[in-house]
Amino acid sequence: MALLKRSSTPKASAAADDPDGRMSLMDHLRELRNRLFKMIIAVVAGTIVGLVFFDPIWDFMTGPFCRLPEAYRLGGDKCSLVVNSVTGGLFINLKVAFIFGAVVASPIWLYQIWAFVTPGLYRNEKRYSYTFLGLAVPLFLAGASLAYLTMDKGLSLLLGFAPDNSVPLIDVSEYLSFLMMMLLIFGVSFLLPLLLVFLNLIGVVRYQAVAKHQRMVVFGFFVFAAVATPSQDPFTMLALALPMIALFFVAEAFMYFHDKRADAAAALKARQIEEELDGTPSE
Repeated sequence: MALLKRSSTPKASAAADDPDGRMSLMDHLRELRNRLFKMIIAVVAGTIVGLVFFDPIWDFMTGPFCRLPEAYRLGGDKCSLVVNSVTGGLFINLKVAFIFGAVVASPIWLYQIWAFVTPGLYRNEKRYSYTFLGLAVPLFLAGASLAYLTMDKGLSLLLGFAPDNSVPLIDVSEYLSFLMMMLLIFGVSFLLPLLLVFLNLIGVVRYQAVAKHQRMVVFGFFVFAAVATPSQDPFTMLALALPMIALFFVAEAFMYFHDKRADAAAALKARQIEEELDGTPSE
């Protein structure tokens, strides 16, 4: 039990009272443990809710597949997926509930991640973390929503390569894995431009450096979208890359005005200091 208690030694207290928020290695490990525990609890709670409301959640998750043309569906008019094992039904319930829990708990685990990062920031940098979190949650959900809305187009394009006299047998587990990867990849990808803004605000990345490599960044987004999307079809790649590029240009514009204002303030401060030094009487 002693390992579960926070140390009350003067060294730990001094680290806790550090105005810049610096922590010892053991404090970081305890913080990581606590953050991971809260993230797991949030996802587990969301998973339990997903098990209780499984039927409407299942109907929602199979929506992209059910929007496919009838020729791509095993049951024709019916929206039927294939279960290949005796225990498959149980794992389907757990997997659907887990996907629901991970998405619903995203505001909590996103907050825990950034709450773990902020102790490594200085006090004047921490104020940006809450703004970042307030924008990260809707951006993640927007990316996941875009993945859900465009998923049927990617599936239709891929299944269209099957011969005319064949019917695709799509396993439920494979479909759910595809859905989960699409939701997470689109959601996290929408956070990359916001991360760039955050690094700019704390002085890690300057606008000039980003503008200098703008074409490479845009090309990198296309490469990332081509590699990261599970289906790797052109439609899904463009559906991911184009919004990311649009968000990147918004982030770049923000960085431009932020650096311009910061440079002007720094120049004014330097001029004031120079005037004070010039006005100091020599001994």
